[in-house]
Amino acid sequence: MLLADDDPLVRTGLRMMLRGADGIEVTGEAANGAEVVDAVRRDAPDVVLMDIRMPVMDGLAATRALSRDASARVLVLTTFDEHGLVLEAIRAGAVGYLVKHAAPEEIVEAVRGAARGEPTLSHAAARALITHATSGTGDESRAERARRRLSVLTERERAVADAVAESLSNAEIAARLYLSLGTVKSHLSSALTKLELDNRVQLALLAHDARDPSA
Repeated sequence: MLLADDDPLVRTGLRMMLRGADGIEVTGEAANGAEVVDAVRRDAPDVVLMDIRMPVMDGLAATRALSRDASARVLVLTTFDEHGLVLEAIRAGAVGYLVKHAAPEEIVEAVRGAARGEPTLSHAAARALITHATSGTGDESRAERARRRLSVLTERERAVADAVAESLSNAEIAARLYLSLGTVKSHLSSALTKLELDNRVQLALLAHDARDPSA
């Protein structure tokens, strides 16, 4: 994994914390977003632990750049937990969002989850997504745009997307829809590809946006 933060003391602390964690190897460090992009293309780490506020290129811009042509999964770790930053990070392609005062064990588990493609959100980040999902439901244009995008999905893919929006796991979706776990994963992968999304959190946001406010 790659550590990305413009503060060398923060990087040192994270490296020391992660050094003793089973299954995690820190392969490099970066002090700005441009260095992140170069390091990922050079070393191909599985996970980038990404700060947002960095010089040259910030973490959001770097996340967007990586989502286009790299397989590394971005886990944002930042001091800031503003609603807008959370949504922007997720839409940029981040698989998770934590704040720096998170417990060490929480950060370690989030890194492991990110490597598996599993979303991890701090309480503040989760609240931001819930607020987004439950506010502005009268914004007809947003709902219409979301429905138009989702219209490319098959009936089963749309059902999986709706279940993801309810925060169900793949196993829970399989049980609800009477599908095998492999079939759920296949539908999920197909939906993400068709919609040009990077992860299930982005899919959940889109499915939330498409919901009928009167339902």
